[in-house]
Amino acid sequence: MSRVSLYILAILSAALLIGCSSTKHVPEGEYLLNNVSISINDNKDVKSTDLTNYLRQTPNHKVLGFAKLQLATYNLSGADTAKWYNKWFRRLGQPPAIYSQELTEASRSQLTKALINKGYMDAEVEVDTTMRPDKKKIDVTYNVTTGTPHRITSVAYNIPDTAISRLVMSDTIASTIKPGTLFDRNNLDAERTRITERLRNRGYYAFTKEYITFYADTAENSYDVDISINVRHPRRPNQATIAVADTASHTKYYIRNVYFVTASDQGIPADELRKMATDTVTYKDINVIYVGDRYIKPEALEEKNFITPGKLYRSFEVDRTYEALSQLGILKSINIEMKPAGRIGSDEWLDAFVYLSRNKKQGVTLELGGTNSEGDLGFGVGLTYLHRNLAKMSNLFTAKLRTNYESLSGNFSGLINDRYTEHGAEVGITFPKFEFPFVSRNFKRRIKASTEFALSFNYQERPEYTRIIAGAAWKYKWANPNNRERRTLDLIDINYVYLPESTIDFINQIAPSNPLLRYSYEDHFIMRMGYSYYRTNKRISSASLKRHSIQPWIYTFRAGGETAGNTLYMLSHLTKQKRSDDVYKFLGIQYSQYVKAEIEYSLTRNFDNRHSVAFRVGGGIGVPYGNSRVLPFEKRFYAGGANGVRGWGVRTLGPGSYDSRNYVTDFINQCGDISLILSAEYRMKLFWVFEGAFFADAGNIWTIHNYENQPGGLFRFSKFWKQLAASYGIGLRLDFEYFLLRFDLGIKAHNPAMNQEPWPIIHPRWKRDTTLHFSVGYPF
Repeated sequence: MSRVSLYILAILSAALLIGCSSTKHVPEGEYLLNNVSISINDNKDVKSTDLTNYLRQTPNHKVLGFAKLQLATYNLSGADTAKWYNKWFRRLGQPPAIYSQELTEASRSQLTKALINKGYMDAEVEVDTTMRPDKKKIDVTYNVTTGTPHRITSVAYNIPDTAISRLVMSDTIASTIKPGTLFDRNNLDAERTRITERLRNRGYYAFTKEYITFYADTAENSYDVDISINVRHPRRPNQATIAVADTASHTKYYIRNVYFVTASDQGIPADELRKMATDTVTYKDINVIYVGDRYIKPEALEEKNFITPGKLYRSFEVDRTYEALSQLGILKSINIEMKPAGRIGSDEWLDAFVYLSRNKKQGVTLELGGTNSEGDLGFGVGLTYLHRNLAKMSNLFTAKLRTNYESLSGNFSGLINDRYTEHGAEVGITFPKFEFPFVSRNFKRRIKASTEFALSFNYQERPEYTRIIAGAAWKYKWANPNNRERRTLDLIDINYVYLPESTIDFINQIAPSNPLLRYSYEDHFIMRMGYSYYRTNKRISSASLKRHSIQPWIYTFRAGGETAGNTLYMLSHLTKQKRSDDVYKFLGIQYSQYVKAEIEYSLTRNFDNRHSVAFRVGGGIGVPYGNSRVLPFEKRFYAGGANGVRGWGVRTLGPGSYDSRNYVTDFINQCGDISLILSAEYRMKLFWVFEGAFFADAGNIWTIHNYENQPGGLFRFSKFWKQLAASYGIGLRLDFEYFLLRFDLGIKAHNPAMNQEPWPIIHPRWKRDTTLHFSVGYPF
């Protein structure tokens, strides 16, 4: 079938889906909810997008703002639900949203309550419906009049318990309730939470938010609100349902014992646990009750425990223990329960029970990937083995194997390979604590980092050479409990690059008149130190929350820097080492010296749970100095590929206006010292697991020196913007929740390469200007 025929078939198929009657399965006398809108009449500070989550009924979603693709797919089904194909279409699609007066009234009520809670006490919401009986459709508009908001004019405190009063009044600067702010009930609840946390962090274990009440005083025909914050006395045990509070003071609690229980069942009395226990061990300040085998040593648990017997109860120490124990990969779940242990003297005491359940000790994962670069097919296979409980200390052992292969077409005379092949192996051990010699135990506990030691081996075959890279690493990693912030410190990262085989004239081809480039492709040694930082505000929400868990804005920030060779360079000077071939060497091998930095920021705007737009900007620079005149090949930047400018295959773009067609070793020359990438992508849910996307990318790489074998690659402020490559395309993604498969078709729009078509968007050619990418996960 010709390409034109395929285009026509695709257009006809789309027309059939969109043109199918949207009310095919709407019963007689009912209406399809066609459109819902919220109109704010009198207040620019309140946005309709802030209120959409309070709607109890919304129409079928639209692709690109007009095509109800899921509804059209559902409507392809017939009335006989016993037939398999009707069931299949209905499962893939979405049933029609039938207008409900009850749900509309519920939406109106929820909108009103939401505005009142935000301080708009006089808010009114009216519903306007537009029916089209001939088309069995209805449009609903919620007309919102917020009125004048109520604002807080004064804040007073009524706290009879003097000890509690001192603690609360010493931190009023952090209060969420301040004069001049809206009378927002969400802020009142936040203030109750803040005060409660402050008291629970100072021994008041039994204190709850219910002890805090608010009294709001408003004058008639006034929008000013005077707030009084009241903290009641505790109740007597027999006054649980009596409104009158006792005059006794709130009690502070102390920790008596800490028990770790290796069974996940909570609520078991201590004497029953002892009967069930197969072994009980006391180690330093903790007691470990083993129910079953001793799969973890007491030392591993004690190191992560911050609840100290004999000390005052503090809520943050419980949270810190949760966070520390979550570093132990062998633990699947952790639950900490405080049980009253009675009064000793004038003090109340608690026993802390930490219930643990174990994770799978071992696991294996398989990763697959594929590429299609101008007809050259390739694939990648990765296998990872995990052991989460080495030496019963929850040390993580990791072994990784990976193979990549890409076939090549063309003339390979004079070359040694007709393919790109890469085989890699890595083994590592991660300790769930900070490990460093001659450092105190208290310091290690304060530094909430894991320590990783790793060895790696990589074997590469290219048409021009065969290369081996061996490495060793010692690094530290930090991550907060919700994994929104991660940091990595590469204390030592060593790489040895060895080229056992290359073409006869290989070195002269890549550097015909610039010998400074040679060492990137000859044997060399890299000893680097690096730091990377990652931060995001993306929250992990339960699927059951559905549209009410929509996060409007999600950002991700990545930054990193590394430097290499400085320690070795200092040693070379201190030992007065003589230069060989104008460079210093370590064990007879030249070592690299450079500094490199990268940064990337991405932002996603979720309009609802089915439509979003994402943006990405990133860049990097590497500067060789001292013992180097060029960055090592493996540290240089490259452009193109599934996560770059997608109109080009990986390592087929740049640097600058470099034209790779005139050079045999284009793969080697298409790398640089400066990188810039810009991307925008519109994402939409289609049906079932299918997602669609439209994207545009721009970017390139450049060199910081004018290398003769990379003509046109030098970065210049006056012209770099003219050398930005641009591409656009469409994507199809399959979201299986736990992983996402991505197919992107990138098409060149602007090609900065010399002697090539500069504007393929005007004169497109399918074979020349398109690249199909297959990958796992979003590009950013």
